[in-house]
Amino acid sequence: MAVMQVVRSEWTKIRSVASTAWTLSLAVVVTLALGVLISALSRRESGSMDPRARLSFDPTLVSFAGMTLGQLAMIVFGVLVVSTEYSTGMIRTSLAAVPRRGVFLASKVAVATALALVVGMATSFAAFFLGQAMLGPLGTSLGEPGVLRAVVGGGLYMTLIAVFSMGIATMLRSPLLSLGILMPFFFLISNILGNVSATKKVGRFLPDQAGSRIMEVVPRAADDTPYGPWGGLGIMVLWVVAALAGGYAVLRRRDA
Repeated sequence: MAVMQVVRSEWTKIRSVASTAWTLSLAVVVTLALGVLISALSRRESGSMDPRARLSFDPTLVSFAGMTLGQLAMIVFGVLVVSTEYSTGMIRTSLAAVPRRGVFLASKVAVATALALVVGMATSFAAFFLGQAMLGPLGTSLGEPGVLRAVVGGGLYMTLIAVFSMGIATMLRSPLLSLGILMPFFFLISNILGNVSATKKVGRFLPDQAGSRIMEVVPRAADDTPYGPWGGLGIMVLWVVAALAGGYAVLRRRDA
């Protein structure tokens, strides 16, 4: 089967599964709703802000507050794109039709990544503009230094979260096992490792901790992180590449 036929086939699979639309819609709604809420609360509480907090206040990052939960929906999307075929048994039919497993996986990841990128970018820009509207005089604009980079980076971050999840799901093959590992990892374990002094230096090299730096415009107070916004995103890309490589290795060696 030609590569473009495989790509079209994967697109048909993704758009024919209702859970795909629901998870992406949830990512958008949760990210925007929570971002608007936190931005509005930040404006309301601005009068009681101490001078040090004002200096480190990052209006761009505040508008992305919803991505903490929005990324969980992107994780679910990434897992379902891959593992649905395993749970239904359709993976046998798919691999029989496309015996070149590298082409099969690359096509699936390419289509899902493109879809996640469109949704991620649209969500990031919408979250920024809505957040700045709520912040009012505390807000910023795309023309300010570093802001456009942060907004574009927000879309890339959400996309990479989904692709990383695809790689892990390809390795584990089970939706329950994949979500059972990824959800606690991003929502709990990573935050603990990144905020406890004994493990902070290790935690900041985890994919979400490193990648989220791309969304920051105002530097953190007394920050000693050894990489900048693009360096952090680069670390996240390495995690994604490793996850996809592991997924391909498992797919190539195991039976369906």
